[in-house]
Amino acid sequence: MRISLNWIRDYVALDAPVDEITRAITFLGFEVEHVGTTGVPRLAGVVVGEVLTRDKHPNADKLSVCTVDVGVAGGAKTIVCGAQNYKVGDRVPVALPGAVLPGNFVIKQSRIRGELSDGMMCSAKELGMGEDQSGLLILPGRPALGAPLNDVLPPGDTVFDIEITPNRPDCLSHIGIARELAAWFRKDLAYPQEKFRGDTGSASRPDLFTSVRVDNSEDCPLYMAHVVTGVRVGPSPAWMQERLRAVGLRPINNVVDVGNYVMLEYGQPMHAFDARKIAGGRLIVRRAAEGERITTLDGRERALASRMLVIADEMKPLVVAGVMGGENSGIDETTTSIVLECAIFRAQSVRATSRALALSSDSSYRYERGVDPHTAREAAWRAVDLVCETSGGTPVGPVCVVGSDIPWKREIAVTSAFINARLGFEIPVAQMRGALEALDLIIVREVHVSGGAEWTVSIPSWRDDLDRPIDLVEEVLRVYGTERIPPSRVAAIGLGAEDDPVTAFNRRATSYLVGHDFHECVNLTLRPGQEITTWVSETAAAELALLNPFVEDQSHIRPTLIMGLLDNLLLNQSRGVAAVRLCEAGRIFVENNGQNLEAAAVAFVIAEDPERSWKKRESADFYTAKRYTAALAAAAGIDLSGEALEPLAGPGYGWQQGKSVNAGSMDRGWIARFGLVNLSMLRARGVEGSVLGGVFAIVPEKLPTGAARTRFRDFSLFPAALRDLALVVDASAKAGDVRARVAAIAAAKAGASFGVESAEVFDVYEGAGLAEGKKSLALSLVFRSPTRTLTDEEVNAVVLAIRGEIEATTGYQPRK
Repeated sequence: MRISLNWIRDYVALDAPVDEITRAITFLGFEVEHVGTTGVPRLAGVVVGEVLTRDKHPNADKLSVCTVDVGVAGGAKTIVCGAQNYKVGDRVPVALPGAVLPGNFVIKQSRIRGELSDGMMCSAKELGMGEDQSGLLILPGRPALGAPLNDVLPPGDTVFDIEITPNRPDCLSHIGIARELAAWFRKDLAYPQEKFRGDTGSASRPDLFTSVRVDNSEDCPLYMAHVVTGVRVGPSPAWMQERLRAVGLRPINNVVDVGNYVMLEYGQPMHAFDARKIAGGRLIVRRAAEGERITTLDGRERALASRMLVIADEMKPLVVAGVMGGENSGIDETTTSIVLECAIFRAQSVRATSRALALSSDSSYRYERGVDPHTAREAAWRAVDLVCETSGGTPVGPVCVVGSDIPWKREIAVTSAFINARLGFEIPVAQMRGALEALDLIIVREVHVSGGAEWTVSIPSWRDDLDRPIDLVEEVLRVYGTERIPPSRVAAIGLGAEDDPVTAFNRRATSYLVGHDFHECVNLTLRPGQEITTWVSETAAAELALLNPFVEDQSHIRPTLIMGLLDNLLLNQSRGVAAVRLCEAGRIFVENNGQNLEAAAVAFVIAEDPERSWKKRESADFYTAKRYTAALAAAAGIDLSGEALEPLAGPGYGWQQGKSVNAGSMDRGWIARFGLVNLSMLRARGVEGSVLGGVFAIVPEKLPTGAARTRFRDFSLFPAALRDLALVVDASAKAGDVRARVAAIAAAKAGASFGVESAEVFDVYEGAGLAEGKKSLALSLVFRSPTRTLTDEEVNAVVLAIRGEIEATTGYQPRK
């Protein structure tokens, strides 16, 4: 939002330096992104001259040789000029030899195509006054010859480019910012005084315009239309054009410019119709017909949807309500009667229409954030005043008002003790009250109590962001000055409670991965819908879609962390960064039996290492991913070693079929997936090579509390006894199932005091010597006692017992 300081001074008498005003805006809570100036910069050696003669250049068709009188600055000068828009007698800016124009352009006496040129007559662009370079700047009013140009032209303006936060739509106007500055500097605020107050007397023109009909009062609770006849369309007065240009708007004509001026003054968008172009003499506020078309003022034809609100006549839509007008009702040089619209539109309706049409405007920007309905009448009257002043028009009937102000009454009770307690330091009661009143927050009831006061504060309609006592604390501090907060020690209450289980899980899991050379990443929680449809499922995409996404590629909440990690990996590869081990902790949302479950998750990816080295390192494989995923599960108190691993049957959640597995389920409250990431997804993204990954996700309720965390267990100081066991099993048997069965039998036969430390598969064999449909699994059994050294005899006896139990109960055949 660009704010003109000269314009602000219409409402509040500011005499502070620009730096101090900039500081005030910042401390009031608004970021000043830039401070610029308009008008002519200080130009030494640029004076007023008068063209005495103008003759054709003897050696150039498009140049003229002129005699220019610069008066006391040097008398008559011969100057060669290429402009065509001036005549003898015009007074123009003349840059004398030695002058330095914007862009560090030094003026020198020179010969141009053989003719002496002792200076230069200047255009507005050459003087740094704008982009107009079509001809010389003709100076009005015949200023004194030889006078410095800076003494003749207006001094220019200071323009603040301010970032307005979404909760403060009242400050999307000059009056809104003036109100804030008046509170800071303790100055009176002067509102514009409207001459027109809605009374047109007996003057009426029913043949031009008769009425307004609102078919959708929910989206348009208030619509006002004023008729002004006898309008002469032409350029706006110089003061209005100057202000519009200062804040970045291009002047168009005196009617359109008034609408823009009032919008920037009050924050209330306006629109003017040519009354002759309203078919049937009636405006209709309605929903568009599906597929109905309108050509907007930007020259583009747009197809409308039935949920969009339009302003129409009896035959066609004229305006996309709150967004942009149409070409078929605009003001042109033949317009003599106008209908001036001032309306309130529901913010959600304008926002949805603007996004659907990919069409944003100054009007939609304000309507989307909320326009104060209780200042709309004053804004309309102000616009009628300015139209009559700048175009000579006369207001006539009918004045149409459909709907009414939305009822407004909001009062907040607050005490000085509450304010001081929340601030943490003391502000005198009188200064608190002064700060509230300076912001037009009216105290309607005051009760003095011991050491302070109790107030009931009436909130004006333009401050819809204030609805709780704590909001008034912030208002008092803004005006009192955050820079006046006294220094003090920070006092914090120490809590003896354990960390939140999710935080503790994230810390344990990511610390483990970072300790194994992973780089931690943080990505957005939102993902594009097509990605989820393609790599997860259509059901998940339907369940995880946002109702009103801000942008197309952030339309769904994420069901996995893998997608974001692949984006990070792609960025690293494209930049030649050798960070191939990435991890992330965060929330995901998993669709399960028609419900969305929020889960705490940690994921990792491992890409092929691009580093060139004389010694090749061992590459990560499926079992590497398994080991890391098991560690993540252990951080949540889940032991994967005893869990069945099921091959993933499809590409869901981005995994490669046949090269990845799943453990657990969301019905149990947790899932673990690991293996090879889907190769098609990698190629579609542009990721090079193959990528291993893993993810563990658990609903927060299943996470262990501090008391349930794994504690240290003492280990045995005695040596282990190792024995190998080979079993012939069906080729379809899962190694994990066989290992778990053997481990259970070994533990039962060995007993608690003997101890089976582990049972692991270390070899698989299929081929000669085995029957068809069979394979051999070799397992390593580790026995260890916590209290003594085991003997070979007792270990061998236990192994024989284990073999016998396996033959008797499992169908596995021990190999000799």
